[in-house]
Amino acid sequence: MTFEKIYVLDTNILLEDATNIFKLSDENKNLIILPETVLDEIDTKKGGFEEINFQAREFARILENCEIKNSTIENGYKIIRLEIFEPKDTIIDVISKDEYSINTKNVPLNIINDRKILEIASFAKEYYKKETTFLSLDIMARTRAVSLDITTDSLIGSNKDEFNYEFIKTIEIKFEQIEFLENALITDYDEDFQTYNFCYCFKVKSSDQIILATIQNKRIYLLDESEIRNQVITPLNKEQLFFSDAILSHFFNVLIVEAKAGSGKTLLALSGALKLVRQKHFQKIIYIRNSIESLDKGEDIGYLPGFEEKFKIYNHPLMDSLNYIIRSEYKKKRANKKNTENFSELDDQEVNQRVEQLIQNYGIETMWVGEMRGRTLSNAFVIIDEAQNMSNKTMQMVLSRIDSTCKVVVLGSNKQIDNFYVNKHTNSLTTLLKSTKSESELINIFAIKLQKVLRGPITEWAEQIFSSKNK
Repeated sequence: MTFEKIYVLDTNILLEDATNIFKLSDENKNLIILPETVLDEIDTKKGGFEEINFQAREFARILENCEIKNSTIENGYKIIRLEIFEPKDTIIDVISKDEYSINTKNVPLNIINDRKILEIASFAKEYYKKETTFLSLDIMARTRAVSLDITTDSLIGSNKDEFNYEFIKTIEIKFEQIEFLENALITDYDEDFQTYNFCYCFKVKSSDQIILATIQNKRIYLLDESEIRNQVITPLNKEQLFFSDAILSHFFNVLIVEAKAGSGKTLLALSGALKLVRQKHFQKIIYIRNSIESLDKGEDIGYLPGFEEKFKIYNHPLMDSLNYIIRSEYKKKRANKKNTENFSELDDQEVNQRVEQLIQNYGIETMWVGEMRGRTLSNAFVIIDEAQNMSNKTMQMVLSRIDSTCKVVVLGSNKQIDNFYVNKHTNSLTTLLKSTKSESELINIFAIKLQKVLRGPITEWAEQIFSSKNK
């Protein structure tokens, strides 16, 4: 049987999405090579409640539909050919070896496994006498492959085109046009309008005046800055004004935000959420954050009773923001009082008590993605944090739990990817940002990038010197 291409898969390709095996097979045009180490690693991931565990179990179900066609041994390598008939016809060669050439002494397990997989890839290249591509989401594994003269890629079929959508656009208008702006068609002012041009800065010709507006159903809506600023956390620049306006707007129901560290994204989202709950637009606030962090090869922390305490470390951004909101609200009240003698500084214990009261009063809940299957979220302001660490499958599962009575704010930064199983091309944040290129008839999307660091000079300095653009 002749194949157009041969792909050797790393474990993360299948744990990102088990059905990648069918996409890569392309209706049996291509041969899929699975090193036995990949099967071993997937087998260890079958238990648990993370998305990678579900993908491991899904791949096991796929293999249940396999039929062994033949097996052969070549130079110490055993090749077992499998054919999957359902749901799609796919040919797989599983290649194993009794003894690998790698010296395992004082070498971490993940590196041992990578080298075993690459040894299989090297053999496959010679055995099939055809260009063989090693696919992995792991840059270190791909680099080792290049050093072995093995063709490599991150994920065939992924959309790697760089994009820089103009979420905030600046155009010039004449002074006499100002009075006609409100509710006017944006195409009357900007013939080059794109669906992702959510925000406009109308610069008035021959003056310093700039008018801020968002676009809703292709019509211009001017920002009411006094209303936007009337909340605990006050927006400090135009990006934050646009973001806060979209939060408070009843038009947008899904907001996608890519933001630098220290840009105030979580603070602003929470501040707006508190205002909307206070105004009875929603009953509660739900904070969702992926639990996969900077752990070796994405090792999950398992599932045990009492996960609230176990997952407390993942809710630190939420608690830090609530802490800041309590202190900011207290300072505002103190500043508005002529007599400040009765306003002493809040100590940590008092702040913690007020945070707990805030959580109770506003129905603030935290959720782990592993507990969301089968759930339905209703009448809630939902904040999904660290979207850059979520796979498309994870985000699909989370968003599919949310009904039409909710508003969703998705936060993330492609400069802070910690999940081994995604990269900036394949994670859910990038997918959501790119979705703004097309207009949706189902929901009203808003997207923005927060570029200004407001946490302080140290954060901004760190962003500058460690940014990839400055390397």
